[in-house]
Amino acid sequence: MTGSPPAIEAVDVSRTYQLDGVSVEALRGVSLTVRPGDYVALVGPSGSGKSTLMHLLGGLDRPTGGRLVIGGRDVNALSPPEMATLRNETIGFVFQAFHLLPRTSAVENVALPLVYRGVSARQRRERAAAMLGRVGLGHRLDHRPNQMSGGEQQRVAIARALVTEPTVLLADEPTGNLDSVTGAAVLELLERLNAESGVALVMVTHDQEVAARAQRRITMRDGVVVADSAAHDRPLPVDHGRPETLVPAPSAEPRSVSGSGPGHPSGGSGGAAGATGRLPREPGPSHAGADTREPGRGEPEDGAT
Repeated sequence: MTGSPPAIEAVDVSRTYQLDGVSVEALRGVSLTVRPGDYVALVGPSGSGKSTLMHLLGGLDRPTGGRLVIGGRDVNALSPPEMATLRNETIGFVFQAFHLLPRTSAVENVALPLVYRGVSARQRRERAAAMLGRVGLGHRLDHRPNQMSGGEQQRVAIARALVTEPTVLLADEPTGNLDSVTGAAVLELLERLNAESGVALVMVTHDQEVAARAQRRITMRDGVVVADSAAHDRPLPVDHGRPETLVPAPSAEPRSVSGSGPGHPSGGSGGAAGATGRLPREPGPSHAGADTREPGRGEPEDGAT
């Protein structure tokens, strides 16, 4: 899809935070283009700027300098409600911690982003059920998250991210809370959806084996891109003998209940803003209105991610 307009384009983007009167440069002139159908791994050591860049690419924050265009729109020209709408229409988010509403069924979790599109209840359920079918969970529509395994919960989160038909899917350590067999199954699902639907897949990962599967690898260090190149030929999917019911494993790097990790900006890459493009009030999809406040700005990236 090299002839298609970019889904995201960043030109000399910088992001500076103020900490007790001291300027901290999290990003220092990052330029990159993500096109429809891309499969990108974003890698780098802790504190390299990956999380800050993910926040910007997802429209959860704005750059201090440079130009960032998402879905053909310059984010610096958008009001907070317009930014929320842009996220809802253009970006899908998948996170390590799933961010499912615990007392809400799978089909209602998936349908949540459609509430803010003004889609009728009947159509929301139909579209959510169809997307759950695509990720292999058509038989789990009315199950709550605590009735599903970790792999199944991540599949629900993927279905929710894709139900709005976004042009870009941002995945932040999507296999981090899963064992190797379950993680491989989730990666294969993401790769299949990327190939079938043409949605661009941008994945932050610390796992070099996961990064090696991508078609392109962007390496960051000290707030700049130090390499942007095609990865080696992606290995063919391996049959890991996955079980019928995917079983979760404890995360090697536990996060807070919000999934943002200690020190992340409130409303950053996790939570309802990322999952839906809006900032809904708890407990769930019964709220047709949404708080369109921008997520917290002026706080530093968590160096742990």
